[in-house]
Amino acid sequence: MEQGIKVRLKRTMISSGLEAAAILKGAGLMRDVAGLGTIFTLHHVRPALPRRFAPNAHLEVSPDFLDRAIARLKQDGYEFIALDALPSRAASAAGKPPFVAFTLDDGNRDNLDHALPIFARHQVPFTVFVAQGLSERTHSIWWETLAELLGRLDRLTFDFGSGEEFLPLGKDGQKHAAFARFAAFVHSHEESEAVGRIDELARHHGLEPLDIVHASIMDRNELLQLSHHPLAALGAHTVSHRALARLTEAEAAAEMALSADYVADITGQRPTAVAYPYGTTEAVSPREGRLAAELGFSVGVTTRPGTITAANGNAPLLLPRLSLNGHYQKPRYASALASGIPMRLMGRRGTA
Repeated sequence: MEQGIKVRLKRTMISSGLEAAAILKGAGLMRDVAGLGTIFTLHHVRPALPRRFAPNAHLEVSPDFLDRAIARLKQDGYEFIALDALPSRAASAAGKPPFVAFTLDDGNRDNLDHALPIFARHQVPFTVFVAQGLSERTHSIWWETLAELLGRLDRLTFDFGSGEEFLPLGKDGQKHAAFARFAAFVHSHEESEAVGRIDELARHHGLEPLDIVHASIMDRNELLQLSHHPLAALGAHTVSHRALARLTEAEAAAEMALSADYVADITGQRPTAVAYPYGTTEAVSPREGRLAAELGFSVGVTTRPGTITAANGNAPLLLPRLSLNGHYQKPRYASALASGIPMRLMGRRGTA
């Protein structure tokens, strides 16, 4: 089946599941599955860009959607807390309403320009996770590089390890298939080498990957400006944004420690929270939770879907988060996700 058709079918199924969850929540059913609260993940918050090929559209939501989602969650009775308050809140949750904590990964500039005004209007605290290599312009964002590169071309050749291959890119489905192929290449090879190969390919076609970083990621001065707001906190997100579980223990520890040092150097205060890059089961293991504890972090977040329960809230270094996905920008979907119903319908509980 063509990649584009598979993507559309998957989105239709997810939308149907979210609609079903919203109906169940509206009917007052399955109230026992919500858990103590929810951590939401965001990346970009910005007006939609006019692009034909957007494989990363799931990583961006509009300011209007964020505004309306927060309003809906307020209406539902959720309390908004800072992420670093989660362990104490989980330990004394009896009699308190369910909570929501907002997090944003990578340090995108639109977090300052578009997300901050919305959080400020609603008086909602939030944490931005900073990758030092992006803010210091020493590392590229391979998924953004690929989106820009594949969107420009109608064909290219690349050696994935078995010799040069021709990749047609004339149709959207072909572009999506190529993007998926490159993503698999990054996640199955030594990551620094794979990303370097993608950067080299981009430069060969006249695209400088670090220009993309300059255009989208906050530098240390902007991070300092953001950190001065009383609702904002900065967290660690490593240096290179590599999957920590695939690194040696020493490398993984150094990635987290150096990232924390960087945030402390900007703000004068060592961060208490770390977000593990990618955050999937393949990218982060129990070892990373142990390392985070040894490094002094009190909260560690993954991207494994789930709500916060008494069990995982009391073991807060591999916490689940729920993505506010750009393909499903309806406030009732944010409400449905926070209810825990979609995870229960999928057979998942609120575990990390």
